[in-house]
Amino acid sequence: MKEYTPETIRNIGLFGHASAGKTTFNELALFIGGETTRIGKIEEGNTVSDYTANEIERKISISLSACHLDWKNTKLNLIDVPGTSDFEGDIIAGAKIVDTGFIFVKAVEGIEVGTERAWEYLKSDKKPAAMIVNKIDHERSDFKKIVEDAHEKFSHGVIVVTFPAKEGLQFDTVVDVLKMKAYKYGALGSKTATEIEIPADVKAQAEDYRRELIEKIAEESEEIMNNYFENGDLDAADIQKGMKLAINSGNLTPVFAASASKGVGINNILDFAQEYFPSPAEMPAKKGFLGDGKEVEIVCNKAGEPVLFIFKIIAEQHVGELSLFRVYSGTLKPGMDLINQTSGKPERMNQFFTLNGHHRKEVPAVVSGDIAAVVKLKDSHTNDTLSSKNYSVKVDPIAFPVPVIRGAIIPKAKGDEDKIAACLHSIHEEDPSFNVKYDPEIAQTVITGQGQAQLLLAVKRLKERYNVDVDLVEPRIPYRETIKGRVDSIDYRHKKQSGGRGQFAHVFFKMEPTERGAGFEFVDAIVGGVVPGRFIPAVEKGITEQMQKGVIAGYNVVDVKVTLFDGKFHDVDSDEMSFKLASAQCFKKAFVAAKPVLLEPIYEVAVKIPEEYMGDVMSDMTSRRGRILGMESDGRSQILKANVPLSSLYQYSVDLRGITAGRGSHSEKFSHYEEVPKEQETKIIDEYNKSRQEEE
Repeated sequence: MKEYTPETIRNIGLFGHASAGKTTFNELALFIGGETTRIGKIEEGNTVSDYTANEIERKISISLSACHLDWKNTKLNLIDVPGTSDFEGDIIAGAKIVDTGFIFVKAVEGIEVGTERAWEYLKSDKKPAAMIVNKIDHERSDFKKIVEDAHEKFSHGVIVVTFPAKEGLQFDTVVDVLKMKAYKYGALGSKTATEIEIPADVKAQAEDYRRELIEKIAEESEEIMNNYFENGDLDAADIQKGMKLAINSGNLTPVFAASASKGVGINNILDFAQEYFPSPAEMPAKKGFLGDGKEVEIVCNKAGEPVLFIFKIIAEQHVGELSLFRVYSGTLKPGMDLINQTSGKPERMNQFFTLNGHHRKEVPAVVSGDIAAVVKLKDSHTNDTLSSKNYSVKVDPIAFPVPVIRGAIIPKAKGDEDKIAACLHSIHEEDPSFNVKYDPEIAQTVITGQGQAQLLLAVKRLKERYNVDVDLVEPRIPYRETIKGRVDSIDYRHKKQSGGRGQFAHVFFKMEPTERGAGFEFVDAIVGGVVPGRFIPAVEKGITEQMQKGVIAGYNVVDVKVTLFDGKFHDVDSDEMSFKLASAQCFKKAFVAAKPVLLEPIYEVAVKIPEEYMGDVMSDMTSRRGRILGMESDGRSQILKANVPLSSLYQYSVDLRGITAGRGSHSEKFSHYEEVPKEQETKIIDEYNKSRQEEE
């Protein structure tokens, strides 16, 4: 088996809008590189990277997939990520773990929301990128316009390296402006391209593109620029040096023409990646943190202390959890004992595998900079760092996105709760951007994530893995009840006589509001023993239990102060239960008399949108009872901030995509509670009373 060094590895992510051709490109690359013997097709459900039943059914990538091939004695690790923001967690994980990215653009549709987000993900992580204009064999392909649009939207550093000699159905040749040669591709599956002279009708275009590329390369150093001025061109050594500098700095984003479905242009792209893309050894040192929180640089060195970072968990039936990781330092070998720097527990490294989708190949070692997988770790998860006991360091973790959509899981049959919890936890392990928790305040299991498709997939997996049927519904809103007025004296007398020992308790309360957020306060102001001390805890318990049940609408009561200042008891009939019951009823009487109100949770929402959608988004926000807090610019986008009731945010991410043609995104976080408008409050209370009557 071939051994690689950090210098002979390239870690490349495949990014772009859904259906831009990432998975098809991956198929061609694996076939041309000799990793597969046939070219899979998405339509037939037999591609290497989209191998799960749900991916085959939906014909889209749902989760990150790791593949690799050998290209001219260099290992190319290809990380194929989803194209839709419903599965944004894996897109972000992919951007974090690779060194460079291919951004795929459709030759007809051009720059789409997925293109823009891929650019943002890579640039925010300071990762070099290349742009692949794919599907140039389509009749309405417009390569030149897409390059111009990319200049305008992204950077003037987006510069052509290969372009089509002809577009549309006749597309079979790309022109390489670096080599000033054309490459004619044969039938799909031929694996090679024939080098030919550049056709005369595109020679001038090739010279223009080359001039633009060479000038960009020359800008990377004074020495190279001087050579360019002196000679009017650059030699191979200057091109090699300048190209690497320009790509690594992010100043140059090379553009390639391709048709992944026809196999045209693929070899040129792989050649370029092998020759000019940075190896792990050429990338900046990885940021990490020692046990005391001190920041350090983790240097890519195969002789260093072993450090690996888990970026993805895959649960496979009959195998268990497969942990995908990248090595940032050292060389890993089976039998090693490493320390999980999150839990502090040891982990024995057993077999290591390289992956092509779900196909595994055992390897004897994994060198710094490489990507591989290990099975049967005891207690390690995504974002965990494992390192030697001599080097207690944590890799800077993946910042998974905060949830933007929520739903409640309602079992159709009783007794399935444990199965549901186990399955949902497993889904979270595989995709940390999917979260689950039981909310006792609304008595529901709530799942959250990045999009409706992600939540619906979780429901489908419950059925597939555990044969559990559930409904996905809008979660209840955790309204709260409180008071605005005060009651100086109110009492309740509980008496029950049914033969033998009876029940008796009489309590007097004073009730008043506390400051918002101060919580519940109970004051025992009894003097003279009119309520014996042994019954005081029962009084408080009766109050707190009633607060949990609510009074006017069935929601938790908050921010009230109750003072027990008088009462009566009976030597024989009084007991703890009597005082608990009396206190609950007295609390209800006092609460109703103290001007009760409903409170609703308010969330702070930040909406990022292109400026042209601002009016529509603001109008929609107002219709949701949103209160605009302000606006600010973020590059070409605007960020609108507003306080919005949680009750108005259900599926807002879905609605926002519709309003902005998919180009809007948002985040939301809890801010505070405030009073529900009277009309809304009346409706909620009426619905509560109606439901109680139906139950009775």
